[in-house]
Amino acid sequence: MAGPFSQTVIALVWDFDKTLIRGNMQTPLFERYGVDERTFWSEVDALADFYLAHGVRRVNEDGLYLNHILEYVRAGRFEGLSNAVLTELGAELTFHPGIPEFLATVRATIENDPAFAHADITVEHYVVSTGLRPMIEGSAVRPYIEDVWACEFVEASHPPGFARPRQGELFPSRQITALGYQIDNTSKTRALFEINKGTNKRPEIHVNSAIPHELRRVPFEQMIYIADGPSDVPAWSVVRSEGGLAFGVYQHGSQAQFEQISALQRDGRIHAFAEADYRPDSTAFLWLTTEVRRIAERIVEDRELAVRRAVRSAPRHVSDEPAVPMEPPAPPVTPAEAAPARSRADAIRDAVRRSLDDEAPRVDAAMEPLDSER
Repeated sequence: MAGPFSQTVIALVWDFDKTLIRGNMQTPLFERYGVDERTFWSEVDALADFYLAHGVRRVNEDGLYLNHILEYVRAGRFEGLSNAVLTELGAELTFHPGIPEFLATVRATIENDPAFAHADITVEHYVVSTGLRPMIEGSAVRPYIEDVWACEFVEASHPPGFARPRQGELFPSRQITALGYQIDNTSKTRALFEINKGTNKRPEIHVNSAIPHELRRVPFEQMIYIADGPSDVPAWSVVRSEGGLAFGVYQHGSQAQFEQISALQRDGRIHAFAEADYRPDSTAFLWLTTEVRRIAERIVEDRELAVRRAVRSAPRHVSDEPAVPMEPPAPPVTPAEAAPARSRADAIRDAVRRSLDDEAPRVDAAMEPLDSER
């Protein structure tokens, strides 16, 4: 039975902040509205204790900054902030050296190779980020990205009764009002399984559906997860445990980030790491392109092996030359025929015995002189 996918896709899954860009993507937002970035993030750092002091027992720290952005909107500090504005701000993001060119280069390296093209092998890039999807959508990398998992805002009020006919039309909004979708450091693993199972390509496949590994769209062995720090450990762990590769990057000139990513490698969290520089001949460029090619070669080998196992020997024409006649087997010996043979054998044995008996006296006589000499 044919499977839903060919399993010839190699997926590079990217974190965004500090992995593809230097720093956090929200910087252009603060600059647009004249908000001090350090003040905003220090307030976010204080929110966990604030929430715990005002009625909650547990806090999801990964999403605190999203609530604080909404508070700034409600307070008029981010007045008029909409998804369209966030998309526009995405165009202002500056990427690490070699991005986005590297994304196109690694894809072309595989797809322009005749052996890999013959096997229908392709490379896809994905972004899985706790950042803002509209900004990623508006950035320079979007044309090279297959799909994005990131946080999204809703631009509509939804009070009680909003679902009644035409009621939704009464609450237009020019700015974001609520969270629509959130990715945190642990839910990134859900995105990985959605890529693995092909949920993003076939929505009827739920991420919790039981699908045999040989029927999933992107096997984890054909996946590389690239990120920058401890917050990505859950995603790295899933990819590594399922046979994929984990790659870490650090910012140019940052001793602290270098030590941090180096410790992650020593702890077995990642396979390798390099400076976040993706230009040709850089360590990141060489490592990633080498591993992508190695995965492609393994796919080709596996497919060729599968073909050899599936194809049986072709039938051959029967020769027209006459067969060499075989001598018929000797007929079985009947009891009657066997009796004379036994009789002849008995006669021979009797003659031998008689001969020995005649020789015995002569042997004894020959021995007498010897006995007398003793």
